[in-house]
Amino acid sequence: MSNPTPEPRIPSDNEYRQQRIANLRELEARGYAPFGGAFPRTAGLGDLRAGFVEGRAVRAAGRVVARRDMGKSVFIHLHDSTGRFQVYLKKDALGDAAFEAFRFVDLGDHIGVEGELFTTRTGEPTIKANGWTMLGKALRNLPEKWHGLHDVETRYRQRYLDLIANAEVCAVFAKRTRIIQEIRAFLAGRGFQEVETPMMQPLAGGAAARPFETFYNALNAPMYLRVAPELYLKRLLVGGFDRVFELNRNFRNEGLDRSHNPEFTMLEIYEAFGDLRTMKALIEALIVHVAQAVNGGLRAGPAERPIDLTPPWREATYAELIREAAGADWDALALEPARERARGLGLDIPSDWDKTAVAHEIYEKVVEKSLRNPTFVTRLPAALVPLAKTCPDDPSAVDVFELVIDGREIAPAYSELNDPLEQRRRFEAQAAGDPSKVDEDFLLALEHGMPPAGGMGVGIDRLVMLLTGAESIRDVILFPQMKGRGA
Repeated sequence: MSNPTPEPRIPSDNEYRQQRIANLRELEARGYAPFGGAFPRTAGLGDLRAGFVEGRAVRAAGRVVARRDMGKSVFIHLHDSTGRFQVYLKKDALGDAAFEAFRFVDLGDHIGVEGELFTTRTGEPTIKANGWTMLGKALRNLPEKWHGLHDVETRYRQRYLDLIANAEVCAVFAKRTRIIQEIRAFLAGRGFQEVETPMMQPLAGGAAARPFETFYNALNAPMYLRVAPELYLKRLLVGGFDRVFELNRNFRNEGLDRSHNPEFTMLEIYEAFGDLRTMKALIEALIVHVAQAVNGGLRAGPAERPIDLTPPWREATYAELIREAAGADWDALALEPARERARGLGLDIPSDWDKTAVAHEIYEKVVEKSLRNPTFVTRLPAALVPLAKTCPDDPSAVDVFELVIDGREIAPAYSELNDPLEQRRRFEAQAAGDPSKVDEDFLLALEHGMPPAGGMGVGIDRLVMLLTGAESIRDVILFPQMKGRGA
């Protein structure tokens, strides 16, 4: 009985790396600097394809992503951010020395070529090279030999490999850039000024969230990364800025999940002499505009369960939605029966929660997740929103909305509180006897007179998820926060 043929040994990553370093040394010996300088290009590779002209002299550069050796000639494909393009390198055209040196170019290397455009017999637009330049040697293999990168951990931790291997990922982030450009243009067209406010603050205000803490040595004082820019933007309303917005980074020292990242992007908008209703009209028009500009229509979300963004959007009160989920008799229930009703919905309700907390758990865990097409949820309990005006007909509710799409809050908006005395009362109630938590500087500004205003925050990462169909926030943030390896 003959011995079975042994399985071929697959070289380790380190062996591949050593071979590439050997190729680097060989290139150096032949006069090719492995890490070259600037290489002026005629155009990006995708632009060369789009504007193809037979016989045109061109200079192009990119990463080598495919290679086919044919003895005295080589076909390669170069790739850059605009696309890919075939290059034909022939010994007769390059000369013996340049052609022999090209044997030491690996997949993943960046090179520049110069030559002229022609079409192969198979109809492929191609550069016939008469010279090449080494621009950047890759010492590691491309992921899975360019067939794609599927390991989720690697995709997020080494996003650059994800971008190299998966064209659809590049498309998502290109769309994110376009979405932000369209938002800026839309707001500028309506007379809003883009501003910047501090990201490091002496008090973490503007939202009920746990901040990241740091220390400013020069002032010998604790500082906080902002959880929201709201209180500084309102200072600008006091100062006479009528329409302002900020596309900003916020930081919240909280959990990681499919819709939360501790560092995230928000759009905050304030309009003097407006209110909740002006914000409602603004966000509906903004999202419709961006969807049409970026997606070419008003369908969004995952392809298998699309969302219709066609206005007008549904509006429902918080109390109505709670009754829909928990029963028409919810308002009449005493505290303990209300807790039991919520537990019957599968919720974990601690025995010390009051009815407001129980209702909000039903809202967040049951109601919100059920709202797929755009819904303005209005008249939230005043205890939940300390920076908004109360409803004129009911002081227990505030004049706010939460825009929910695909089960996620996209944009909360308020008729902003501009009464400094009432604002102080609410701050002091929140601070629970700790005066250091009351933002006296903001209250001082408010006492100089703030006009009535509408204010709104828009979760940019979640909006991008909606418009790209992404299922996780990590798919729309280039470098998402990750747990430690093995955690």
